[in-house]
Order: sequence, then C-alpha cells, then structure tokens
Amino acid sequence: MPVATALDHLPAPPCAHLLGWKVLDARPAEGWIRIGFEARPEFRNPAGFIQGGFLAAMLDDTMGPAIFTHTQGALFCATIDMHVHYLAPAKVGPIIGEGQVVQLGKSVGFVEARLYDQTGTWLTKATASVRLVAADQALGASRLQTAI
Repeated sequence: MPVATALDHLPAPPCAHLLGWKVLDARPAEGWIRIGFEARPEFRNPAGFIQGGFLAAMLDDTMGPAIFTHTQGALFCATIDMHVHYLAPAKVGPIIGEGQVVQLGKSVGFVEARLYDQTGTWLTKATASVRLVAADQALGASRLQTAI
C-alpha cells in the first residue's frame, strides 16, 4: 500500500487518466516518488513503439508530483524546460516512473525522473527546471480546499 501523500485528495486531471497515472510509492520528505503508467496501444508510433511525446508526458507527470508531495501540497510547478534522453524503445504495457526533487529555490526548482518498463529496462531519463507557484494560486483556492 502506498504512503499517504498530498495527492490523495486532489482529483487527477484528464491527462493523468489518459496515461494510466497512479501513485505506487513515495518518500515525501526525501522528494522521491514512484508513479505507475499504462502505455496503451494507441500511443504507438509507426515502428510499433510508444511515441516519445507520451514518454515525455509521463516524465513530466512524475516530476511535478515529486515536488507537490515533497512540499506537502504547498507548491505546484510549471515546467520551464525539460531535457529528455531516450535510452530504449518502450512497448505497450506498464511503465514505472521515479521522480526526485534535486533542489528547490524561492521561485525555481530542479527535478529529475526516469522511466522503466516492467522488466526493469531503463527507457528514458529527464531533468527539468520548473517555476514554483503556490498551490492555492495555481489550482484555485476553492478547488484545493475542496480536495483537502
């Protein structure tokens, strides 16, 4: 059973549902999170592998929650830039993302993530710079209060 996080009462956005997003494990105090995804057949490129844009979205949807849980829901982030390295082709099926907060400043943070397939093959890695925004500003105070 995963550890309780600030994400538990916040409704997942439609893009998370599309990617099959779910929290598998987290160590919020350490800024680390593990997210499960489901790479669907509709995500395949002409070669039959998962298109890189879907993998980039999974990486992004791993890094943001790492910051949100690390700050106990106080900070939301908007990606400023993200660098992705594709290491192996991804196939249809479960994909695991692991995200780690590297450093948080007053308005900018740094985070990284990796994706693995169900056999443990390392598929992608990413680093990102993010703009930090108070969650009540980013998500709307009433929506955040209702969720918590």
